[in-house]
Amino acid sequence: MESMRINKQDRAENLIKLTPENLEDLWHIERILAPGDEVEGVSWRTFKASETANAEKKKINVRLRAEKIEFARHANRLRVSGKILSGTPEEFVQVGSYHTLDVEPNFAISIYKEWKMHHLSRIKQAMAETKRPRLYMLVMDEKEAAFATMRGFGASYEWELEYKGSKRDEAKKQAEEGKQFFGELLSRLERLEDVHRIVIAGPGFAASNFMNWAKEKNPKLAARFVLEHCTYADRTGVNELLKKGVVKRVASEERVALELQVMEEFKSAIAKNSERVCYGLANVRAGVESRAALKVLVLDELLRQKKNVEEIVELAQTNGVEVMIFSHESDGGRELAGLGGLAAFLRFALPPT
Repeated sequence: MESMRINKQDRAENLIKLTPENLEDLWHIERILAPGDEVEGVSWRTFKASETANAEKKKINVRLRAEKIEFARHANRLRVSGKILSGTPEEFVQVGSYHTLDVEPNFAISIYKEWKMHHLSRIKQAMAETKRPRLYMLVMDEKEAAFATMRGFGASYEWELEYKGSKRDEAKKQAEEGKQFFGELLSRLERLEDVHRIVIAGPGFAASNFMNWAKEKNPKLAARFVLEHCTYADRTGVNELLKKGVVKRVASEERVALELQVMEEFKSAIAKNSERVCYGLANVRAGVESRAALKVLVLDELLRQKKNVEEIVELAQTNGVEVMIFSHESDGGRELAGLGGLAAFLRFALPPT
């Protein structure tokens, strides 16, 4: 899989020109952008030569000041809306009017902004993540199955499948329809690209029965299966596996599982009344300024919206403190949000205030 490319970087102009390659890249760019940033790229604008003429779509290169930034995951695009600052050809561009720039994979985008260390770190993270093999999860029982892809922004649920058989059917018919259910599952897995590992899990024996059956039908693919146990054969089962650290064991670098694992460690420390953790703006600032902070956890939304939070993160990175940015869309991010969106592990306890 190709990774996001940096085509140009000009510090004098505060410019970085990027070419996203996939959905995760668009998500990372959306996390970097903020209202007031200037964005330039290729777009289309409707033009009429006269009131009676038919409307035509003209290709333009447009630069606008962002006001609204929306990651449209299911449309596979990032939408940036705002007032046009400049563009070419000039006859098709109305400076000062509103326009929406659709950022899509394989199309370059130029971003002009005050670049911070955490912005550049996120770009490096995006470039690294797209080089990693994909990790998939299939949770199932005898009647249903749910399939998810692990992505930077969380678990992306791709499809669900339900077995149509009935307990009233005779044993022979049940067995035949069960094979059809397994066959459809295997067929869908065989269509996947860039498979590293597929976690197969569920209650009871359905997951192990499917694995054994798949080993006979497609041993090469089945060799990439990892058998686990979960209580449910739906999205709840996927979340259960994430919280158990299954993804981390299978692919240690996966971001989603890492966020959940870190939050479990943090909550465990709180439950033990440990003085080696803190949360909240004032406490984390004190931890960073006193050089007690070992690792800072921050919610991406908070980092983007709050200047004082950005200043704390900048100071932490300047001091060499590890900073972990959580997605507000992930389960780990939602748990961090419950603590105010900012927390830290400490080398030593903070002095009493």
